Amino acid sequence: MRVSNTTVRRRLWLALLAGTLIFLALVLRLAYVQLWIGPELTQKAEDSWRRNIPFEAKRGEILDRNGVKLAYNISSPSIMAIPAQVKDARSTAAQIARILQTSEETVYGQISKKTLISRIQPGGRKITADKAQEIRNLKLPGIVVAEDNKRYYPFGELAAHTLGITGIDNQGLTGIEATYDKRLTGIQGSVSYLADAAGRQMPNSSDQFTKPKDGLNLELTIDRYLQSVMERELDQAMIHYQAKDVIGIMMDPNNGEILAMASRPSFDPTHFKDFPSEVYNRNLPIWMTYEPGSTFKIITLAAALQEKKIDLNNEMFHDPGSIEVAGARLRCWKRGGHGSETFLEVVQNSCNPGFVVMGQRLGKDTLFDYIHRFGFGKKTGIDIGGEENGILFKPSKVGPVELATTSFGQGVSVTPIQQITAVSAAINGGKLFKPHIAKAWYQPETNQMLEAVKPELVGNVISEQTSKQVRDALESVVAKGTGRNAFLDGYRVGGKTGTAQKVVNGYYSADEHIVSFVAFAPADNPKVVIYIAVDNPQGLQFGGLIAAPIVKNIMGDALHYMKVEPSKDQLTKDYRYGEASIVEVPDLVGRTVSDIYEDLDADFLLAKSGQGDTVISQAPKPGTRVDQGSTIRIFLANAPPDSGKDSK
Repeated sequence: MRVSNTTVRRRLWLALLAGTLIFLALVLRLAYVQLWIGPELTQKAEDSWRRNIPFEAKRGEILDRNGVKLAYNISSPSIMAIPAQVKDARSTAAQIARILQTSEETVYGQISKKTLISRIQPGGRKITADKAQEIRNLKLPGIVVAEDNKRYYPFGELAAHTLGITGIDNQGLTGIEATYDKRLTGIQGSVSYLADAAGRQMPNSSDQFTKPKDGLNLELTIDRYLQSVMERELDQAMIHYQAKDVIGIMMDPNNGEILAMASRPSFDPTHFKDFPSEVYNRNLPIWMTYEPGSTFKIITLAAALQEKKIDLNNEMFHDPGSIEVAGARLRCWKRGGHGSETFLEVVQNSCNPGFVVMGQRLGKDTLFDYIHRFGFGKKTGIDIGGEENGILFKPSKVGPVELATTSFGQGVSVTPIQQITAVSAAINGGKLFKPHIAKAWYQPETNQMLEAVKPELVGNVISEQTSKQVRDALESVVAKGTGRNAFLDGYRVGGKTGTAQKVVNGYYSADEHIVSFVAFAPADNPKVVIYIAVDNPQGLQFGGLIAAPIVKNIMGDALHYMKVEPSKDQLTKDYRYGEASIVEVPDLVGRTVSDIYEDLDADFLLAKSGQGDTVISQAPKPGTRVDQGSTIRIFLANAPPDSGKDSK
């Protein structure tokens, strides 16, 4: 069939038009690829070629409330290999193994395996700066020294459980390190390069460095000096009493800030693997639960005063030595009892039957309502992991006996942090604060404060008037009652003893106790609360004999450090047979030894140092008030002929 010229021309035009449209589509597609999505495709290509060598961010420093560094980082580089770039694997492995003092075969296996990047480990992780420089000097192809660091705790065991520990990758595992791990860790950086499929660096390509973003610095409420004072006394207690555990907490009662917190046994967080795991994994001040004993009576006292169930000074109580409740005889610690006494003397004497009566007057519902309001039976919410709830009787299980024993601290289980938090509320005006350890966050490069941690008020549990009554009563415990061994001359100290039998195999042990003491000062305006618990000390197991003197030593140093002025209206201490009186140290400087012995009475012992017959200095200083029988250390020298007391 013959096709006309017109048809041919039409077909040619159509073919040309189709070809033109296809060409234009290709041009537009090419333009779209090149100009519109070209950078994106190029980036994707580079990403597929790019290899990254990680650079860890510096973990944020942890400081005490005065800026003293408690945890920081030291340079500790790591060795990495890019197997495709290693020229002579055998020789390279031998040289690296020699420096790292590790197995040559292990190193060879890691630098010769088919992977893009390989860590030389464990010997190549967190090595010393000297070893890292030795490896750099070798200039081995395919071997990279990556910047790295490890955690360092300059004060060893100081605040170890509070600070916690970090793992090989600088991740927080326990303590504050774990609680605030995300904010302390920062964001990892890297050095990246372009490589072909075999891992070889592409020619004419340059490395790219992404700077790591360091973690934030954390300031704690902990005071390093107060922490060291507390730990000094805990160490002495462990040695002197051969105790199983010793626990101590110091708190600012007006805002919930933890000033010091520690326990023994302890460990060095820099070398925590050298210690048993049960030591570094258990933070006893927030984890350990036990029956508190008589320190819990503070809660019963506060509730009874708030509900006006007792009159401390004008109401009498007779203690025959025991009280019968629902067929059970509950005894006082003093055989034969205390006889006739006011309810203030019930508190001073820590009289169990008297507190049973307080509990009975309150009733089950009211007493346990106050116990819950003071924060027992649940976590305080302190910002550190591992806290326990404690144990209280279920309401359905509380009968007359359970009510009675709870009123004097038996049958309930608490943690030390619950105990000191509740006591703080009882004596600070009735305000229950959430305890906390973090104080403020800082930007690491500029040291600019980013966030201050504000005190968190949980609730008001008693009135200011009731709180004052509690303070006054507990001050009398230290001056005239069972807490006399915590009496601190010149300062108004309030406190309460605690001696609780331990439960062993489901029964109360006659031989094992947890003894404790909680104290606050000044009693008229508390600035610090201290709680000490000693688990199963050897010898006489009474809180007033063991824990109270420990608290006294810590409190004395703390008040002096905090520049708290002595008080002139301190209660007078009641001295009992065998107890030492308070006497004032005389001025001995400039006097001869023979003169001292003639005039010095039996109030003091003398310890001499130096050669000569004249006192040139002494300790304690003149005017210091100390226990009768204390030792004065005198330093002797031969005085010039015209020297004398008036010329010093």
